[in-house]
Amino acid sequence: MAHDAEYVLPLRWTGDSGLAELSGYLHRLVGWMPVIVVDGSEENLFDRHRAAFPGGVRHIRPDLAGRTGTGNGKVAGVMTGASTSRAEFLVIADDDVRYTRESLAAVVHYLKSADVVRPQNYFAPLPWHARWDTARTLLNRAWSADYPGTLGVRRSALLATGGYAGVLFENLELIRTIKAAGGSERILPDLFVARRPPTARHFLRQRVRQAYDDLAQPRRLAAELALLPAAAGAALLPARARRAAIALLAGAAVACAEIGRRRHNGSAVFPASAAWFAPFWAAERAVCVWLALAFRWSGGMPYAGRKLRTAAHSEAKLLLLHGGKLPHNPAGQEARKPETTMNAVQA
Repeated sequence: MAHDAEYVLPLRWTGDSGLAELSGYLHRLVGWMPVIVVDGSEENLFDRHRAAFPGGVRHIRPDLAGRTGTGNGKVAGVMTGASTSRAEFLVIADDDVRYTRESLAAVVHYLKSADVVRPQNYFAPLPWHARWDTARTLLNRAWSADYPGTLGVRRSALLATGGYAGVLFENLELIRTIKAAGGSERILPDLFVARRPPTARHFLRQRVRQAYDDLAQPRRLAAELALLPAAAGAALLPARARRAAIALLAGAAVACAEIGRRRHNGSAVFPASAAWFAPFWAAERAVCVWLALAFRWSGGMPYAGRKLRTAAHSEAKLLLLHGGKLPHNPAGQEARKPETTMNAVQA
């Protein structure tokens, strides 16, 4: 493991049901790499966390000075961690992400030739709702690449931009900001890092919020907005043609998901059953993306007691804001495309 690396975990909990499991992970993690937990939880929870976390963890409060208007507290946590750290290579991860020593070392290794590294998350364990959400991951992999809950980032690149906006889709905003400044991204679709699934209740609450993220991806948004009119058109067909159309659409969704499952050694971590959830996920998104659009028209998506209007800023706008801040690209332009690692590392 590189000595010039540190793990940054932004945290803001309203309950402690997962504290024992997270604490056990942190006890392993501090043996591999220095760890900063930036904890925005209420005072009583913060104190419980400090007592439960291993002594090697730097457990600090987020610095909200000058960031009160960001909306997304995770961004303040990440930037506090980046400012506090003196390591060049940062592994930023949500509280549900679970690295192994090998996958952590791989992310740090690829940061030597890129400004931001994007591995591939997968759910472990895999209850029904995690299989449902995995279908989204598989469809993303079929067409391009998935967005995980963890990134490797060069600290110098992140600080050179002055930080990134506290929008709803904060990981996309971080990636776009660094690339707009002249940095390079390395996408590693076969570097697998586990994450713990949410509860079924939390999963259900996230359906429209996840759809809102696609307002930052116009081509994807247009395709998803077309799903509901297409389904409505199919419903008007005669019964036999309607059944054929539904079967065709469902079969196409499963086939695309299966392509994503098999690409880049995905079958090593994604079960075949997840692909069969693709029609259900597509039906969900067909409705939720219109609801997300309605939230956009009404002022934004509710998040942590406020409304966030912006999913993520466009690449063109970020280029105007940050262009030229990173004139020396350590990886060159070739790192922008997805690539296959020499050895896929499972977490």
